[in-house]
Formats: sequence, structure tokens, C-alpha cells
Amino acid sequence: MIIATECDVLRAASLFHALSDPARVAIVASLRGGEQCVCDLMMVVGAAQSRLSYHLKVLKEVGLVSDRREGRWSYYTLERSVIDEAAGVLAGLRPSTREGSAVVGCCG
Repeated sequence: MIIATECDVLRAASLFHALSDPARVAIVASLRGGEQCVCDLMMVVGAAQSRLSYHLKVLKEVGLVSDRREGRWSYYTLERSVIDEAAGVLAGLRPSTREGSAVVGCCG
């Protein structure tokens, strides 16, 4: 994803904001292995269910995780397409390695 519009900038910022907390990164890392129950994620994060719910809400709002209910339990899954989107944003921000690519501005 190349950041070309204001909408792209806002989307990139929301993705990286969701990943700006160590607990949320730990949740995403844990979900790499597949779907997990909320009770398992509580142990990963080491937080009470209310705090974990907040982190999961942030991740769900940007689409990084999805959930499904089974009885009284909720199961969470990592959304690969959104992880790929975030990776694309980072790739689009990679500095150019071409020679002579320096931008000459008002000070140059």
C-alpha cells in the first residue's frame, strides 16, 4: 500500500496506533498460531478480562482481529489480509535506495 491520500495516511495511523501497545502486539503474536479463546489470551497478556477486552476492541476496530462466539466464550482470529496491509504500508515507507534520489528543497 502506497500512502497517497489523506485517507491512506489516516488508515496507516490507525493500524499502527492499534499496534502501539505491547499487550496488543503480544495478542497479535499469540494469534499467529491460530484461533484462541479469550481465556487463553488473558494468560498471554496477563491482564484482567476487562483490560483484555479493551485491547481486543482496539484490534477489532481496525480489522486486525475478528471474533466468533461459541456459547459463553469468544474466540479470536488474526486477519491476515490486514496484517498484509500493514506490511504494505511499511514497505511503501521504505527509504529509496536509488542514487541521486535526494530531494532538493529550499535549502539545497
